[in-house]
Amino acid sequence: MRTNADCVIIGGGIIGAAVAYYLAKGGMTNCVLLESEYLSSGATGRCGGGIRQQWSTEPNAQLAMDSVRIFKTIEEELDADIEFLQGGYLVLAYTDEDVEQFHKNFELQRRLGLDVEILQPEEIASRVVKQVNTDGVRMATYCPTDASANPFLATKAYAQAAVRLGVEIELFTPVTRILREGNRIVGVETERGIINTPRVVNAAGSHSVPLARTVDVEIPITPYRREILVTEPLERFFDPMIISFSFGIYFRQVKHGSVIGGFAYADEAPGFNEESSIDFLTMMSRKLSFLMPALKHVKVVRQWAGLYDVTPDAQPIIGETDGVDGFFQANGFSGHGFMIAPKVSSLLSQLILGQKPDLDIDRLNARRFSEGDVDLDHSVV
Repeated sequence: MRTNADCVIIGGGIIGAAVAYYLAKGGMTNCVLLESEYLSSGATGRCGGGIRQQWSTEPNAQLAMDSVRIFKTIEEELDADIEFLQGGYLVLAYTDEDVEQFHKNFELQRRLGLDVEILQPEEIASRVVKQVNTDGVRMATYCPTDASANPFLATKAYAQAAVRLGVEIELFTPVTRILREGNRIVGVETERGIINTPRVVNAAGSHSVPLARTVDVEIPITPYRREILVTEPLERFFDPMIISFSFGIYFRQVKHGSVIGGFAYADEAPGFNEESSIDFLTMMSRKLSFLMPALKHVKVVRQWAGLYDVTPDAQPIIGETDGVDGFFQANGFSGHGFMIAPKVSSLLSQLILGQKPDLDIDRLNARRFSEGDVDLDHSVV
């Protein structure tokens, strides 16, 4: 393991791997990526692989739109198949609150140039997915350029490309603490030794909080369990991801035919619990059977759980930490880190390389919480 690096990235999910790649691509090749387990062992490898541009806040929507543009060309750039598919997203509204928020979202998204449209319930079956049960649906929004990809393959592609450019990746190497002298970062301590570095990227998801505390930095992130399942493979019969914020559910059909999906309990307690539950399996089966009756008798192959690293406004924390030179945050993604990873990683890399980011990310710095500049995104499932 290298003992000196220009930058150390902590976290082997798609954010960490992509930051390593974009830094190396920009000329900073003496970088080390540290992962306590294996690539995609955290939130990235436990997500549903959706890539949604339909958000209620401008930063989330813009980051997602720019990330889709990158995803469209990344397979060629990285010379890898990540199972990218622009199958669209169908978002269902059931309540008055849904309808009001959906119209606000639609106006924002159209202003940003997103190809999104409002559908009436009777249009869903004829234009998007005929198997969806529209009982109780008031309206829907549909964006055909929303997409999906394989999180494991995408992370692997970024990581391998970074290694080809000179980045060192050390797996099964837990970080015990970050090292600080005065107001600047000087290194990282691992179970295998110390790496001297003036820059650290904290991309460890929910585990970013205890890492930041080793240099007396508090970041407002709360971990919450989210559960998910996958079914047996089926003949392909629908393309879009289908979600409902009221039901708290999302599901899609992956490349090989299985249906993958999950939902969130409104009263889920915060914490690092990643155990699966029979309650989730029962409730998710009922929700799927109602929303798409064709899935009623499909067999579930397995289920698992992961963590959302949730911020007070459901928007990420990106940028250098005030008062600690060289300490960069890339966390707090609140369940949508995979969707916006390409653009976030590119922007953060520009900042680290001393360049002006091509999109304003200053408003996503952690200082916004102390300044009271918080705009909650209502489109989180």
